[in-house]
Amino acid sequence: MTALQSIEANTSLVHKLSKDTVPNAAAYEGDTFNICLLGYRSHPHVGGQGIYINYLSKALVDLGHKVDVISGQPYPELDPRVNLIKMPSLDLFAAKDHVTALRPRHLKSFSDTFEWFTMLTGGFAEPYTFGRRVVKYLKNQSHQYDIVHDNQCLAYGLLSLQTSGLPTVATVHHPITRDRRLALDAAQNWKQRLLIRRWHSFLNMQASVVKKLKHIITVSEQSREDIASEFKRPIETIDLMYNGIDTEVFCALPHIEREEHLLITTASADQPLKGLRYLLEALALLRPQYPELKLLIIGKLRLGGDTERRLQKLQLMSAVEFVSGISTESLVEHYNRATMAISPSLYEGFGLPAGEAMACETPVISSDGGALPEVVGDAGLIVPKANDLALAEAIEHMLKHPDKRRAFGLAGRQRIQEKFSWAVKARRLSHYYNNIIKAQTTKC
Repeated sequence: MTALQSIEANTSLVHKLSKDTVPNAAAYEGDTFNICLLGYRSHPHVGGQGIYINYLSKALVDLGHKVDVISGQPYPELDPRVNLIKMPSLDLFAAKDHVTALRPRHLKSFSDTFEWFTMLTGGFAEPYTFGRRVVKYLKNQSHQYDIVHDNQCLAYGLLSLQTSGLPTVATVHHPITRDRRLALDAAQNWKQRLLIRRWHSFLNMQASVVKKLKHIITVSEQSREDIASEFKRPIETIDLMYNGIDTEVFCALPHIEREEHLLITTASADQPLKGLRYLLEALALLRPQYPELKLLIIGKLRLGGDTERRLQKLQLMSAVEFVSGISTESLVEHYNRATMAISPSLYEGFGLPAGEAMACETPVISSDGGALPEVVGDAGLIVPKANDLALAEAIEHMLKHPDKRRAFGLAGRQRIQEKFSWAVKARRLSHYYNNIIKAQTTKC
């Protein structure tokens, strides 16, 4: 079987599996609540968690709920109706030198000192220290809220909130154990593996919290299975609620013309999980026949990193452009310029960039990594992950068939509108909150 035949078979299988993956959500007519959303770092430019906080909080206030977001730095971009409560950390990633970032006043705080010392020794303490700060803040403020909803922090502090009687929910987008495993596989020596293990030491805390927290939700069936497996939690106790796409913002822009032979992808350049290396290898395979082929990467190139070395080795420096820190409006324009969007990830807990591209009527080629097939369904091409040949054949197939690109673009937009929206997510989540709060009230 050729790679392209494998693509066709995968697409057929995905259609069969994903046809009914998103249940319909009834209109929400229940009570409205005071909701506290937690995010330890929530700016949209630092990852999907910030995007989740932004859109979810907006969709919840659209239903009439009152929403506060407690966030560490970098702070989120929020709807004006959402109240931001800033919970400052040392923000060591933004410091010129994290070694000298500690000040005498910080020594009065265990959280500050622990955060600094952990990073000094190669660890990552932000989820843990954010949880401590939130518990301290809510000690005198918890009466203001009907429910607290955490976004992948999974700190021990959540268990303290639960014990205090405050209904507490956590979203787990996917188990970070996957990221750790892929990073270890890509490590070149024992020193790198040691640093990777040290950095991910917060996973011991997250595994413990996921086991003990009463209410866990996730964003795809794939993540649901993986959380159950990785964190040893019964799968029936993990609730599924797909993410949403803002179809008003992410849409086709008629005044922007598609640029022939322009590919687009979203990837943190040196994260093995994102599978960028396979897309670069595919691009190198295609360039002799399609010398005008270009790749736009929404992400930042780390100088001296693996990606830069691979670009030089494959002689692709002139064919690849990186853009980062852009506005949502600019991102939508880039999707509208592109001939097609590529999602080559080895694993995704949901696959937000693929969904956003589909909402813009940009045809998508996706790997079968994680939950991507659940999002793309039969409205795009699905290829085996970690397979540069399959990617190259799929890209060439799309380049040769503009009619198929147009059909996938229209089908992708329709799929996102019907099955993935923040309005649907917010209604389902409101029913979920309602059940938890009523059960807690009855118990009391």
